[in-house]
Amino acid sequence: MTVLGSIRTRVLVLASLFTMACWSAWGAEAPATDKARQAWQLLDYVAVDYGGAVRNGKVESAAEYEEMKEFVATASQQLETLPNTAALPELRRQSSRLSELVAQKSDPKTVGDAAHALAAALVKAYPFPLSPAKAPDLTRGAALFQATCAACHGERGTGNGPLAARLDPHPTDFSDRERARNRSPLALYQIMSQGVQGTAMASFKDSLSDDDRWALAFFVGGLSYSDADRLAGAVPWKEDGRARESVKGLDAVAQLSEGALADKVDPKIAASLIAFLRAQPGEAAVSQQGIAATKERLAQSRTAFVQGDRERAGKLALSAYLDGFEPLEPALRARNAALLARVETAMGAYRSAIGTGDRAKVESAEQALQSLLDLAQSDLQPGDNDALTTFLAALTILLREGLEALLVVVAMIAFLRKAERPDVLHYVHAGWILALAGGGLTWFAATYLVSVSGASRELTEGFSSLFAAVVLLGVGMWMHRKSVAGRWQAYLKEKLSNALNQRTAAWFLFSLAFIAVYREVFETVLFFAALWTEGNGLPLLAGLAAGSASLGLIAWVLLRTSARLPIGQFFAASSLLVALLAVVLAGKGVAGLQEAGLLDVTPAAVPRVELLGIYPSWQTLSAQLVVLLIAVTGFVANLRPSKLVRRG
Repeated sequence: MTVLGSIRTRVLVLASLFTMACWSAWGAEAPATDKARQAWQLLDYVAVDYGGAVRNGKVESAAEYEEMKEFVATASQQLETLPNTAALPELRRQSSRLSELVAQKSDPKTVGDAAHALAAALVKAYPFPLSPAKAPDLTRGAALFQATCAACHGERGTGNGPLAARLDPHPTDFSDRERARNRSPLALYQIMSQGVQGTAMASFKDSLSDDDRWALAFFVGGLSYSDADRLAGAVPWKEDGRARESVKGLDAVAQLSEGALADKVDPKIAASLIAFLRAQPGEAAVSQQGIAATKERLAQSRTAFVQGDRERAGKLALSAYLDGFEPLEPALRARNAALLARVETAMGAYRSAIGTGDRAKVESAEQALQSLLDLAQSDLQPGDNDALTTFLAALTILLREGLEALLVVVAMIAFLRKAERPDVLHYVHAGWILALAGGGLTWFAATYLVSVSGASRELTEGFSSLFAAVVLLGVGMWMHRKSVAGRWQAYLKEKLSNALNQRTAAWFLFSLAFIAVYREVFETVLFFAALWTEGNGLPLLAGLAAGSASLGLIAWVLLRTSARLPIGQFFAASSLLVALLAVVLAGKGVAGLQEAGLLDVTPAAVPRVELLGIYPSWQTLSAQLVVLLIAVTGFVANLRPSKLVRRG
């Protein structure tokens, strides 16, 4: 891959844009979004670069000034080829005004403002994406760079790849800070999508997906910055409210260059801030969290659907939930849990409507969801009872998330005590203790090192829930089989002892304890982190303490109760409890994968009961039904031998 080389950038850009001017010969066949995108590129270039051509009403560079006039004229020609809409006359008027300003050698700010205003109006009239639908994957970007770009640009992007010597113009040195200062990820994305005439840089539009091109653009956009720059940028991003306010979401990060950001924040931190955000684009998505961001993403999703881009519509709908709404769940759950359930159900219904391709359904579902978000926004407004609300939220979250893990761990501990195997107990204790420690590390990483995306959270919960469901289903059926066999004492002495002496069995107990607890700790930590940002530290800690004490009391009661049960009754009761947990976790696991966008959502007319893992979708209900049928079949099969024995 090569991009604008050692000869003057503007000459090559002009050569590329000259080709675009020839669209009039076959413009009717070109998509309106492509023409609008190309006109936008021209206008953005004029807004940014006009200052190098004219200053104080005088031409500083005749060549650059001629280029500016050519770009404005070409953009005007592109507008003439766009489909006729109610907005087109106003666009033409603004374009004519911009041409006059350039002809009059107006000051750069006036021209820049006019060009940006026209570009914004153009996007509004003929919408097209200027940013990725989700945070780009930089690991993927790095791999793509080595596979497609390093041969020309070199492994580190310095322009000295094996093929560089044969190319004219020479490949770009992406480590050049001066050139990188005026380069945005969007500009790189556009070049990768369109290619550059007169160079070896071809279009990657057909060979790389939209997500891949954005990942590559963000990675390349960070090659001129060092690890020290990225680390330094984390400080102002987390501590400087003005800096965060200046870069609102992925849209801003994708479109901003270092030079443009220096006009908004302290120039001394612009470079490090850009370096940090291009390396951690998820942070920008987090900064755009909230009801307003959710509503905006939904509107963008509906627009994409109307334009026929169902894939992007689905991605934006998923982003509206994961990047916008999900971080608000803890606070909304504490204030209005019923409304939260309605919003989550409506989110799934909207994504399902996109899948059907029915425009009426999509618009109806989006409108209903927007109305629910208005109610949520009202409920989330600060109030006099915020401290009490935070306390109750922390308490209920810990009880809700911790109870399932507690039941699994208590069942294992009680089982080992009944089996008189205290020597294996330390594996179980090590599992849940390390899970709690892992939760502490997760909190530290999510707070100070990286942004844990909503997708990562849902995938972690989803897969771990399904794993635990499978394991618990097997354990429940096994325990039930032994509870009806009537040979507990002999089994414990002859079989169980040998089995537990095996290291693999002991490590299996450790793994189950760790996963059962960590999946809940992971969820709880991120919920608490979201609540903590509201500045309610003391009520949050009080809720944490009260919830921990309550879980401890529940554990003590369960262990005391299980110790008094005869071994046959203990295993019969435990098998039913474990099987029920497997059904619950199956529903939660599938729901997590749906919320992460890995599985489709087909709405079902059933109530939402999170405590039982019941969600209003056929996918979750089907998964629970399968687990339930397997458990019932296994339990019935376990009873048959005992009936034969009684008959004999």
